Amino acid sequence: MSNIAKSLLAGSAIMLLASSAHAGGVAPVQYVKVCSLYGEGFYYIPGTDTCLKIGGYVRSQAEYGSNSHGIVIGSGPLAGDGRFTRGTSEFAFSNRAVVSFDARGQTAYGTLRSFVRFRVASTGTSGAVSTETLAERAFIQWAGFTFGRSQSFFDNVTFTNRFNYLDVRTAGDTAADGTNLAAYTWELGNGISLNFSAEEPGSHFKAGTIDGSQASFALNGVVTTDNHGIRMPDYVGSLRFNQAWGSAGISGAIHEISAAYFGTPNSSASAHPDSRFGWAVSGGAELKLPYGDTFGVNAVYSEGAAGYATKGGSWQIYGSSSVGVGWITDGVFDTGREIERTRVWSVNAAYQHMWNPTWRTSVYGGYVDVSYNDVAKRIINSHLPGAGGSIQCGVAVAGAVWPPVDVSTTGGGVGNSCTPNFSFFQIGTRTEFTPVRGFGLGLDVFYTHLNTAYKGVGTYSANAPRPTTTLLDDQNVLSAIFRVQRNIPGED
Repeated sequence: MSNIAKSLLAGSAIMLLASSAHAGGVAPVQYVKVCSLYGEGFYYIPGTDTCLKIGGYVRSQAEYGSNSHGIVIGSGPLAGDGRFTRGTSEFAFSNRAVVSFDARGQTAYGTLRSFVRFRVASTGTSGAVSTETLAERAFIQWAGFTFGRSQSFFDNVTFTNRFNYLDVRTAGDTAADGTNLAAYTWELGNGISLNFSAEEPGSHFKAGTIDGSQASFALNGVVTTDNHGIRMPDYVGSLRFNQAWGSAGISGAIHEISAAYFGTPNSSASAHPDSRFGWAVSGGAELKLPYGDTFGVNAVYSEGAAGYATKGGSWQIYGSSSVGVGWITDGVFDTGREIERTRVWSVNAAYQHMWNPTWRTSVYGGYVDVSYNDVAKRIINSHLPGAGGSIQCGVAVAGAVWPPVDVSTTGGGVGNSCTPNFSFFQIGTRTEFTPVRGFGLGLDVFYTHLNTAYKGVGTYSANAPRPTTTLLDDQNVLSAIFRVQRNIPGED
């Protein structure tokens, strides 16, 4: 356990035992009293009118076909692991300890709340163990304002770890890690609220802007971005409905996409493309059904704001004789050209059935589509490998060589789709057994299918230990997670 975790745990213990800290009968013992103002699990901090709730959980899980706590092999930061050679680790243990502190008190302007939840996690593969410590939540709420790290106000329905155990790639929700923000909530009554938020762009899995003069798309799903420094937060607005039947919401976001300078290397002596605004809209609902069943659905459409629709990032998955790839961006430009926004949309749905108070099963699925407009396609295809001025996929080759897909031997793209567009979906089912309140164990089995970019005949460069591959085709990954989790009393 990290020093941070030890310090917070020690501090909470001291706080709860403070009533017995007076020695020799100097002061009467102050027993911790139940605080019923804010629901179950709150107690008064001795000597104050502030109520505290301590929660958290301990989790252990074994994963096959995924890593880093449920991220499927071949996606995003693990694209390089999508090689599936004898050196690829397809099995991993991951463990997580989470502690939360929820302190609330009354003021003339309503409830003053401070909330902290942090995690210490470890993942082990091939004899190596990696660890992380992260504050998932750290915010203050007062008089309708929220300041700090919280879940995005863009999120309408949470799918990550809600109906499943995986870190869902088909949704862009920030449930796992949160985002830094400053927000205001206007309660309209009858469970209806209007929210406005300024949020950190990087927390929304910012895909970034790419420059055609650089080798922007590379092996292992690597994307080299050329971004202007952050000049403004993302602006988010949402309308929420919380009723006895469940909840629903619509939301929208504005996200700036900008670049540094034309050319490589970047130089302030060069010109640059104008900054543009990306945007995203979303709508979703979660319904409470008879017998405790639940159904959730959400859709997102974005242009120049990919991270609101997906956490999938870029892909590289090898099959026995082919490879599937896909690179994702917020926008594409080239020397002397303006930024072209990338369109990404997604839809997710899930249903959970309660067999009885101790057994439940969910089925879920999601789909993501990534597409570049005709101008962006021409920019990307003009950098395919080939002799300068030669025609590849109907476009004359010019300058830097990327992506690493050579279609020149197929007659200018014959036998290849000649498009960087790609899509993917994930479907799965989880069954969980909860013999005691707060303690559960279960199995989640899920399937990921990648519809590759540049499908067909084409040479994908050697990628040690993989030799040159001459076919790009769709790929599949079957994954499973077995989890055991014990919630600390007080964890929601």
